[in-house]
Amino acid sequence: MFGYFHKSLLPASVAVLLALSLALVSCKKDPAEGGSDGAQLLKAESLSLGRKAGEIFISVYAVRDWTLELRYDGDAADGWASFKQYSGTGVAKLVMAYTENTADDPRMVTILLATGGKTYELDIVQAGKLSKSGLPEWMELPVVEDMDGCIFAAHDMNGNKYQYQGVSGVRNWSCLWVSKEHLSAWVAYPLNKKLIGSGSRTDEWGVFDPCVPEAEQPSLGGGSYGGGWTRGHQIPSADRLNYKANVSTFYPTNMTPQQYDFNGGIWGSLEGKVRNYAGKSDTLYVVTGCVIDGSTSVSGSSSGFAVRIPTHYYKALLRYSRSSGEGWNGYMAAGFILPHRKDIAGGNCLDYIMSIDELEDQVGIDFFPLLEAKVGAATAAKIESQTPGSWWK
Repeated sequence: MFGYFHKSLLPASVAVLLALSLALVSCKKDPAEGGSDGAQLLKAESLSLGRKAGEIFISVYAVRDWTLELRYDGDAADGWASFKQYSGTGVAKLVMAYTENTADDPRMVTILLATGGKTYELDIVQAGKLSKSGLPEWMELPVVEDMDGCIFAAHDMNGNKYQYQGVSGVRNWSCLWVSKEHLSAWVAYPLNKKLIGSGSRTDEWGVFDPCVPEAEQPSLGGGSYGGGWTRGHQIPSADRLNYKANVSTFYPTNMTPQQYDFNGGIWGSLEGKVRNYAGKSDTLYVVTGCVIDGSTSVSGSSSGFAVRIPTHYYKALLRYSRSSGEGWNGYMAAGFILPHRKDIAGGNCLDYIMSIDELEDQVGIDFFPLLEAKVGAATAAKIESQTPGSWWK
């Protein structure tokens, strides 16, 4: 429904290796579900590594003597991953160290665990300089198919451009700005009590986003878009209450033209539910977006542009809680998509809840692509296909 993104476009060499690694992971027994005899024998802290050097935990769940071997695929030199211990007896928690990947393409290592006359395998992929979409590796970010005509903008808690080297501290919110439409296709951000902070609504409507050319942004400081449409937040003001972070929620890049009753009714109700979900989570990863494909309505031009009116608004939610018995590996997910109409303003937003898979089918976006690296392909598929249960109601 929105043609700027769907699945990642990879350089051929990157696509081949990633496709190979994903195929290997998906075709084998998921380590979280155990080996062929049903025992959980080999498990990694993560199946996907950043390109910088680091360490991860590898757990062995064996009752007999065991040995480890590392097998390297592709053109990468052997030896970029290593253990201090390659043999033992029974359960063990090991550290696998890995060097920086200075190549453009990702590389893969297979851990082979031999015990009791059987061999168990686990594939781990390390990113290269070219990531899937060129975006940061943040859980909330969806896959971007095509960056033509779009700007990815990430903000820090002061409302400035986020510096990826770490000097910006905690990330605030990110967006995919569509230049010719003068709005963001989606806004993505993590949410919990600490990130919400404390303070009050600033109503600083006249500040432009420093991450996007000012000439592309609607001028909303003196009023709305015109034509009776309100200035509708994608990340709500109430989701960032610390002063500078709250000011950033009033950037034109966070706004779309919304129908007044919809904005103050069912949509506002959903925003409140999302904050409630976040309050009961370690972190809730949120993608809020609008659908404009097929729209034939435009706003007035009081802002300097006649902006197309979205036909639908949606939210994709991924909850993580270490202590929760809900979901899998601490994760569960839900999606919402609401038609942008006045006649549903007084309705119940829960009437529009669905699985992430269903939402992906409707909007043509791949949400939470990093989830697979956290929990494995089979478990990620369960999380995204699950019909939201009573916890969300």
